[in-house]
Amino acid sequence: MSSRSINYTTSPLLASRTPVWRSKFIVAAIALGFAGLAGRATYIQVIANAFFQKQGEVRFARTLELPANRGRILDRNGLILASSVPAPSIWAIPEDIERDPAQLTELARLLEMPLAELEKRLEDEDKTFVWLKRQVDDTVAQEIMALGIKGVYQRKEYRRQYPEGEAAAHVVGFTNVEDIGQEGVELAFNKQLAGHNGSRRVIKDRLGRVVEDVGEQISPVDGPDLQLSIDSKVQFFAYQKLHDAVQQFKAKAGSVVVLDVVTGEVLALANYPSYVPAKRRNLTGEQLRNRALTDTFEPGSVMKPFTIGLALETGRVTPQTIIDTGPGKFTITGATISDSHPNGVLTVEGVIQKSSNIGTAKIALRMQPREMWELFSSAGFGQKPQISFPGAVSGRLRPYKTWRPIEQATMSYGYGLSASLFQMARSYTVFSNEGKIIPVTMLKNSEPAIGVRVLSQTTAGQVRKMLQLAAGPGGTGQKAQTIGYSVGGKSGTAYKQIGKGYGSAGNRKYRGWFVGMAPIEQPRIIVGVMIDEPSAGQYYGGAVAAPVFSEVVQQTLRMMGVSPDMAVKPQIVSKAEEESF
Repeated sequence: MSSRSINYTTSPLLASRTPVWRSKFIVAAIALGFAGLAGRATYIQVIANAFFQKQGEVRFARTLELPANRGRILDRNGLILASSVPAPSIWAIPEDIERDPAQLTELARLLEMPLAELEKRLEDEDKTFVWLKRQVDDTVAQEIMALGIKGVYQRKEYRRQYPEGEAAAHVVGFTNVEDIGQEGVELAFNKQLAGHNGSRRVIKDRLGRVVEDVGEQISPVDGPDLQLSIDSKVQFFAYQKLHDAVQQFKAKAGSVVVLDVVTGEVLALANYPSYVPAKRRNLTGEQLRNRALTDTFEPGSVMKPFTIGLALETGRVTPQTIIDTGPGKFTITGATISDSHPNGVLTVEGVIQKSSNIGTAKIALRMQPREMWELFSSAGFGQKPQISFPGAVSGRLRPYKTWRPIEQATMSYGYGLSASLFQMARSYTVFSNEGKIIPVTMLKNSEPAIGVRVLSQTTAGQVRKMLQLAAGPGGTGQKAQTIGYSVGGKSGTAYKQIGKGYGSAGNRKYRGWFVGMAPIEQPRIIVGVMIDEPSAGQYYGGAVAAPVFSEVVQQTLRMMGVSPDMAVKPQIVSKAEEESF
């Protein structure tokens, strides 16, 4: 029997005859399926591949930012005030984290956070990215990576360091965790310091590992260095002396400004209380506020040289004109002006030397309000200082048309208007720079500043001589005298407003000022000092602010290499001689 007949007889299924069309249909269906797959593959890979490539890139392609190194901030001598150092940041893919209790406990310890907080950040396993801690120390980052926890990674970032700490905090300011300036020079020059970040296009696997570079890499452009006018040594010394004075007189706060009267450079700008820029937890507005620029006050007697200068300039008086200040009381339209003690008959020079409110008011009333307003405006009062620094304010100077006689009188000795310490220091460049007010800058500048004339050279010299008398024997600012250098300046003590007034006699608060220059014949620096709310029994500007002026002047001129022009012994001043206005 043949094999064919045996197969048919032994298998009933094979014995049945299959229609030919069925076989052809199956073969055709298989061929059609392959054709469909080939067509779909052609469509995906050739015709409409852009969509699918984009979806692939969304899942696996990443643009890595290559951070630029922020520019350094330097003082005038090239010493570093702020710089960036590498500081790795720790991040994780929560869904990949191995939940080993011992490892997580050690990770929390290295991150300096409670274990519960770490677990809270990792609790959502659908997250593919979460910061664990930004900008940790390099040694900490190495210890974390040594734990070998799956799903924990690090990224290179930069952190700012501030070597001068709290002494220069209000000058340099600080950046946030994204390296964006928030205060001070860091904020004012943020775009210049930041540079330009680069980028790198890569393909990553699901574990975040780079497996391929795609496209061209753009290299970062580091920010340029910025050199300030600040002298870090002068800054530190000014801050220390200010700190000591605030502590000694149990004051609320204080500020110091040091200007170079030749170039207009700010050599120091210090405030207390201060803060450490790298440690900003629990900071308050009291610490952050740059009081020298942002706080305005009624300046008190520091304004008197401008009133006298205008009277000299317009020929109303000469330095030897006699002014009768009487028994220490002077009434104008029902309001009484007082001196701290009777001065009797004074010359105009004596009005400044003894800081007589009455003498200044009587001289002021010889002039028109418009004249005084124009001079005050020309000296920068009521105008925002043109300086590249955040927070500078304009103060207050009311239009002269609204002044009543009593207001004109009180403005002549510093009440009824307001100014910042920075404005006051700059205004005194009129007297130190032969009658011209000069622009000021926070950036290093070796060229002499070009000033705008406010008073004549002769008048400026006359006022400067009066300021020397005010800081000398018989004056109200004797404690401003400095060994080796002649000085001139004016003390001031102003009531602080409490509500709509100045408080009762036993409940008044004060600010003590001293603004002056040295050496007196050829001034090189101006120093302004403000002590806010001294409460240790002394509050006159000549007692609380003048000593800081003296020490800062002496140290600054020595650091600048200015030769001493005289030998002056410190004066012992009795309490009765200290002038309040």
